[in-house]
Amino acid sequence: MHAHSTRLLKLFVLSVTLGTLPGCTGDLSMLDPAGPAAHSIATLWWVMLITFTVIFVFVMALLALAFRPAGSGLVPAFAEKVWIIGLGLVFPAVILLGLLAYGLWIGERLMPRAGAEVTRIEAEARSWSWRFTYGGDASRTTQNVLHIPAGRPVDIAITTADVIHSFWVPRLAGKLDAIPGHINVLRIEADIPGSYAGLSAEFSGNGYDNHRFTVIAHGPEEWQRFLEGDQ
Repeated sequence: MHAHSTRLLKLFVLSVTLGTLPGCTGDLSMLDPAGPAAHSIATLWWVMLITFTVIFVFVMALLALAFRPAGSGLVPAFAEKVWIIGLGLVFPAVILLGLLAYGLWIGERLMPRAGAEVTRIEAEARSWSWRFTYGGDASRTTQNVLHIPAGRPVDIAITTADVIHSFWVPRLAGKLDAIPGHINVLRIEADIPGSYAGLSAEFSGNGYDNHRFTVIAHGPEEWQRFLEGDQ
């Protein structure tokens, strides 16, 4: 029974690993971060994965011990207090509180804050496109292509002209909803110039799966040319 359980455990770990690795890269992979906020989110994801993997292995080891013959001396004779209070209450409470504190710390770091070098861009969603306005000038807009400066924080003021959508560029930051009559601000930043895929991950009607856009991060000279009207 023990050998069979061990083989099943190895098969499960291998299948999860092989199934997870292909999703670590790609245009829409949050595990292939290209900005400070995305790096923090990816780190939180890996911390949680490693923590729960260790817990899973620990629980499987206890399960394997449960199948050992009684009196073999291979099963530690822990007191009920250890099993119920220690492993049943204290252990999960410490793990969950630790992850909660770490998650709150990460979330606090992702909050947009005032700064002299922060660029603000307005993003308005509708079925099924995005309209981006730069510098408060309504005449300076782009459709489904968001231009930002690389290496500089950018605050995206997100709203919608119709139903609820969501703004998500997995490689640059987390996801934030676009709500009618309300403005949510999300800070994004690209480490280097390049093109990054974005989408609305909110089910908002037939066609939402094609509600996508592109983020183009420019170097200093290209960004200045863009601001001057040379796209």
